[in-house]
Amino acid sequence: MELSLPPRIKVLEALGSIADGRVKLVGDKEAVVVSSMGDRQYTVYVDAERGEAFSDDNGTKFRGYVGYPIIAVLMLKGVLPYDEKFAKALAGLPWKELNERFKKYAIVENLVKEEARKKGVDRKELDAFVSSVLNRLTELQLRYVEHPRVG
Repeated sequence: MELSLPPRIKVLEALGSIADGRVKLVGDKEAVVVSSMGDRQYTVYVDAERGEAFSDDNGTKFRGYVGYPIIAVLMLKGVLPYDEKFAKALAGLPWKELNERFKKYAIVENLVKEEARKKGVDRKELDAFVSSVLNRLTELQLRYVEHPRVG
């Protein structure tokens, strides 16, 4: 099954997860990503050359889009654009808490962008960056695969 593009906020969430040090590469194609609350751990497998991806986060597994753990791993591997300035501005945010409290990604996205603005990030630059990541994801055409057992 081809994975669809995620909500724009997932690119921001991926940046935040990298800045928080929650993404750990454990192999050439595998990683572990810890949730913003620290209570969950996501297993990620990505082979960009073959267009294959797996993550057991809810967005990927149940909604069929490229979840933030996959995006974060692809950023760290240099497959997707990454900008440290944006990532640092999104560090330390309680993503799960915000998503559960406001129930709409658009509301949370605006709150998060306002936090980034307070840290010196231009909103238009951030929006353009998110668009560039989504455009590159479109080119990758990732397919969901069951997590291959390695070793």
